[in-house]
Amino acid sequence: MTPCIGRKQQQTSIRSRTASSKLYKHARIHDYRTTHSENSIRYRMKLFASFASLIALSWSYTASAGPDFGNATNDSSNSRTRSGSKSVIIQMFGWTWDSVASECTDFIGPAGYGFVQVSPPAEHIQGSQWWTDYQPVSYTLTSKRGNRDQFQNMISACQSAGVKVIADTLFNHMAGIESGTGIGGSSFSHYNYPGIFQVQNFHHCGLTYGNEIVNYSDRAQVQTCELVKLADLATDTEYVRGRLAQYANDLISLGIDGLRIDAAKHIAAEDIGNILNRLSTRPYITQEVIWGPGEPIQPSEYTGNGDVQEFRYTTAIKDAFLGVDGGISNLQYLDGRGWVPGHQANVFVANHDTERNGGSLNFHSPSNTYIIAHVFSLAHPYGTPTVLSSFSFSDHDAGPPSGGSGSCSTARMNGGWLCQHRFVAISGMVGFRNNVGSAGITNWVAPQSQRIAFGRGSAGYVAINNVDSAWTTTFFTSLPSGIYCDVIGGKPSSGSCTGAAYTVFEGSFTATVAARSAIAIHTGALGSGGGGGEPGNGSVAVTFAETATTVFGENIFLVGSVSQLGSWAPASALALSAASYPIWTVTVSLPANSVFEYKFIRKAEDGTVSWESDPNRQATISASGSQTLTSSWK
Repeated sequence: MTPCIGRKQQQTSIRSRTASSKLYKHARIHDYRTTHSENSIRYRMKLFASFASLIALSWSYTASAGPDFGNATNDSSNSRTRSGSKSVIIQMFGWTWDSVASECTDFIGPAGYGFVQVSPPAEHIQGSQWWTDYQPVSYTLTSKRGNRDQFQNMISACQSAGVKVIADTLFNHMAGIESGTGIGGSSFSHYNYPGIFQVQNFHHCGLTYGNEIVNYSDRAQVQTCELVKLADLATDTEYVRGRLAQYANDLISLGIDGLRIDAAKHIAAEDIGNILNRLSTRPYITQEVIWGPGEPIQPSEYTGNGDVQEFRYTTAIKDAFLGVDGGISNLQYLDGRGWVPGHQANVFVANHDTERNGGSLNFHSPSNTYIIAHVFSLAHPYGTPTVLSSFSFSDHDAGPPSGGSGSCSTARMNGGWLCQHRFVAISGMVGFRNNVGSAGITNWVAPQSQRIAFGRGSAGYVAINNVDSAWTTTFFTSLPSGIYCDVIGGKPSSGSCTGAAYTVFEGSFTATVAARSAIAIHTGALGSGGGGGEPGNGSVAVTFAETATTVFGENIFLVGSVSQLGSWAPASALALSAASYPIWTVTVSLPANSVFEYKFIRKAEDGTVSWESDPNRQATISASGSQTLTSSWK
């Protein structure tokens, strides 16, 4: 029932390394390892390594004609072009070029995002699974996402909206199947891609169990053997380096602003540097290099080429928000942990791999932790954040809905687009980050392990409450006196706050942060709505108590007509706590004297949503204090 509103690498949990969907059907795998015994690994090798060993082949080869790119000296100073105040990246996972173009114009640009990261544009193997995009067969720009003209039109549309474009790129490998025809009609076999690469252009490491990686403690294996049969390019050779640079230069000629280098750990850092030095201009670079305990290859090796994706951050965020390793109070200092320095790190709460393999929080994580972890990520100065915008799935191999034609016009849970980049809390924090810029952390407080608050210089302040009860206190800030809009609860409009407003007076304000929620204010979101000239007068802490019995795997959520309750979008609904089961509770800060409608919904373990019956519930918020709304499932 809907509301009646007018009707890799160890690309596992990074620690746990449990098997992911990419292992199946010759899926593209990044630096993949499991906790299985070596016999299990060997079994996989036997399954996939059916081809005859090519190591015994001998040949003489002269590189085919191509542009002479030379060997320019690596200049890492040109590798980061995150100029300006807009640095947040959206990974538009699985979206077609036409859909990205429309979304850039309609929302991404106006919301203040700086970049979109799009799927690999090169021709790839056929198939509806998401990972087929990551098995290239040629450098023709024809993929499931669109053709060359559509790709260039998307770049132009996004740039016109003030958004730069990063292309996911595959420098490490080609396809992982014996032979076939690509999505654009190109025929190929495992080590023969006509007009591009032949057998001599690939690594053949000749291990006992085939050409695949067996020992991740062996640098040579990781960087010259195959990831689950994906044909490993000899990036240490002149011809391959030149051909990869030719592909990247073609993307640059179309206006691309950045490259994400997939599986960079499987390519020696100097090989990537050599390729990048052949480019006509240096775009923004971010490299996928997952750290593994005891492994010889370190993310720090790649910082000379550009930014590095810091997966240890993703693990730390997951652990902290789920109550492991001391909670979120331990997240104050992130630049002193031996990770990639913050100014060289690309970070995320989740990406397309980790949301499938348990390596991160995900959309179904309990108690709203996924959303408030994004609030933290966008508020904290460490790293350049990427926000994943993806789709729901029950089959980890499943490709995007609607053939990749992305749409945020309706919220669809079961196999539909999630549009996380449009969540009010996330898009509001993009504006927060743009406004605070490089300001350092000030006024850090952590009264307990799962409650923190901190400022960003004199430009912004955020409070995060990761427990099942409301947090009412007086916060001390470096903000100038004034009325501020809570950008977690709503976007300021015409000088007024659509969500709660807080009055900062002589460096302090009093507020109630709802359970499993956050508030964020900054000098770029001032308003007059609801502030009343006194600290805390703009909102009321409303506790919803819903009696509902559930089956294992079901949870109760709250959704309603106001932005604080998700604007009727199930994807943005608030999770209720089952601490007092069968009474489910959540406390929300809502504007004083406001009227709104709401309902409760059930979300099953597979993402299926069930609504309460009609009509919608309705409530009026009191002028001050707190309020409790009690009900039972109907």
